[in-house]
Amino acid sequence: MKAPFQPDYRHILAVLANRRPTRLPIYEHLINLPIIEAVLGLNFAELRSGSANDRHEFFHQYCRFWKEMTYDTISYEVCITEILPGGGALLGERPGPIQTRADFERYPWDELPALYWQTAAPRFDALLANLPPGMQPLGGVGNGVFEISEDLVGFQNLAYMQVDDPQLFADVYVKIGDTMLAIWARFLERYGAQFAVCRMGDDLGFKTGTLVAPRTIRRHILPQYGRIIAQIRAAGKPFLLHSCGKIFDVMEEIIALGIHAKHSNEDIIAPFDEWIARYNDRIGLLGGIDLDLLCVHTPQETYEAVLEQGRRYRRAARGWALGSGNSIPDYVPVENYLALIRAAQTLRAEETAGEG
Repeated sequence: MKAPFQPDYRHILAVLANRRPTRLPIYEHLINLPIIEAVLGLNFAELRSGSANDRHEFFHQYCRFWKEMTYDTISYEVCITEILPGGGALLGERPGPIQTRADFERYPWDELPALYWQTAAPRFDALLANLPPGMQPLGGVGNGVFEISEDLVGFQNLAYMQVDDPQLFADVYVKIGDTMLAIWARFLERYGAQFAVCRMGDDLGFKTGTLVAPRTIRRHILPQYGRIIAQIRAAGKPFLLHSCGKIFDVMEEIIALGIHAKHSNEDIIAPFDEWIARYNDRIGLLGGIDLDLLCVHTPQETYEAVLEQGRRYRRAARGWALGSGNSIPDYVPVENYLALIRAAQTLRAEETAGEG
């Protein structure tokens, strides 16, 4: 009789330390709730916004899903952009609340940490109360420096600001960094010991390059990364960067800041083998399974492709966790997501058999 799956977050810690884990872990940055509901056969997403009991039940089901899918960690974060007064430009086609120096000066920066924790603390508490034995969360404070600037100013308007008022442009990034440091400080004090890995998601690129000039990233964004990463490392926690896009132009500087691992990769940018060849000797790498593969093939084709790629990456990479190259959005066929999970379990079984 097959023994029940026993999660162990230390397998992911091995990946973040760029060591070969004794058991192949699975990782996802994000799995959209409709996918989770479909797998569990249960509608529970709306409970997150309900009473304390509703919230407790939401996280009970949420954690149950990650364990049943044989993950060792539970990806979870509360995004700063959720609480930004006047925010929304990141996802909407409109300017953000900061367009001028006057906007910047009257923006309620000092209130943001309290607003964040009013939303985040009840969720983190409920998550931790429902953790299965052997599991720890991976994540923490959602959004990165650039995404927050997009939400507060707007992507197009950032370009105007950089030319029209370069000092304001610079000040926005410093203030974002100050705010993130304050929020992360409380997170690390209150929840750091219970989170396996701290993570920041900040999409800096698209399929052919970075979204803004590499020199802009180096001058304004990476210094704030450096402050946050140093704070997290000083607390004794490993740090994972999730960033979409072709960011090879700034990867060396990002690695130099002290990241432990990187996630997000697309075949249209570079095959995962190239990420392994470039960075495997210095940082852990997560993902590798292109989202297009998960969307357009049959479940059996998906299973076979993940199995073939997984065998190759497991041989070539030192610190690696299998998963999608981006996330599992709600347009991924549920059967194909389950095929990925099944392939990961087959890879584990092959390794166990080989050891025997």
